[in-house]
Amino acid sequence: MPNVSPLHFFRLIALVSALTVVPSLLAENTPPLKALLITGGCCHDYANQKEILKFGIQARANIVVDVIYVADKNTAPALPIYGHPDYARGYDVVIHDECAADIKDPAIIQGVLKPHQDGIPGVNLHCAMHCYRFGDFKKPVSAGADNAHWFEYLGLQSSGHGPQQPIAITFTDTTHPITSGLKNWTTINEEHYNNIQVFATAHALAHGTQVIKSKTGAAQTNDFVVAWVNTYQGKTRVFSTTIGHNNQTVADDRYLDLVTRGVLWVCDKLDANGEPKPGYAK
Repeated sequence: MPNVSPLHFFRLIALVSALTVVPSLLAENTPPLKALLITGGCCHDYANQKEILKFGIQARANIVVDVIYVADKNTAPALPIYGHPDYARGYDVVIHDECAADIKDPAIIQGVLKPHQDGIPGVNLHCAMHCYRFGDFKKPVSAGADNAHWFEYLGLQSSGHGPQQPIAITFTDTTHPITSGLKNWTTINEEHYNNIQVFATAHALAHGTQVIKSKTGAAQTNDFVVAWVNTYQGKTRVFSTTIGHNNQTVADDRYLDLVTRGVLWVCDKLDANGEPKPGYAK
């Protein structure tokens, strides 16, 4: 080993320490992204899932998650954002995780969409795909129609799901920053949402295949898009995934990694390799 003077040794230690501390200081000195998580409604354990999501996202990135939650267990939850189109003021991103299939008033729906029309990014989880729908939503809606607005924001139209069975998730675009380096995986028993149509503004990131059996015992394989990004009204970044019914799935590290990357990407805080930009890593 070459001789190193004490002065050079201590300089080396100081340099290594500085390189170690810099990322931490960046995170400390960079204001966190402010995310608003909206949740509540029918059919899900939102009381626990809101905590899983909040702390799971905050543990992975320099993001603070505020929660709006109502304990209503129906398909028309009385979320306090309704009638207040400025509900997202001061936030960098809105995460929709509500189940509000019977909120049908076009004026209310317009108010929910207003922040995203103004450019605030959106992330949409599971039952958010089945919210704010009316008319014959089991058939492809027409662009610009009154009942198309929510689906146009999402970039994909879904109307329902089959029985809970495992879903094999395959990342079909492995070069996108959200999915770069992520591994395919198979969920526990989960709801697999159908695809009525995928809009031209959307780009699929992952497909899911699920084998279900009919009443006669015949096997059927459903292959649907389960994660995608969308450009809403030509400017607003949107990320969505239909996965996430059961608590065990929501708490899965692979799921939380995917969702957190989605939040970072819509806010333009994810680099091309899928890593948080300086100041946004935890």
